[in-house]
Amino acid sequence: MAVTQYQERVYGLLRQIPSGKISSYAALSKALDSSPRAVGGALRRNPFAPEVPCHRIICADGAIGGFLGEAQDAPSGINQKKKLDLLRGEGVLFDDKGYLIDKERWWFDFKP
Repeated sequence: MAVTQYQERVYGLLRQIPSGKISSYAALSKALDSSPRAVGGALRRNPFAPEVPCHRIICADGAIGGFLGEAQDAPSGINQKKKLDLLRGEGVLFDDKGYLIDKERWWFDFKP
């Protein structure tokens, strides 16, 4: 699948986030001098997941956010469960309302 130059930049920064850490759409967009919506669009089309770890991007308020093109509050919740399972496997935990528990998991050290 062909990706745009913008998507390549997004995916390059995603690869910098270590396992067990998360970042936000806002932090990634700031590092790219872009917008959170544009970042979300690139993540939604990530053909390399989970090797390119788009599951490590959550909302700036600590909410789990969407995954695989499905909004956080999508009725099925199937993709959100996949995202929670991937993050749980890396030691990143969320409370019953879908918010990050350990604030030490945040990572913002992007090198463009």
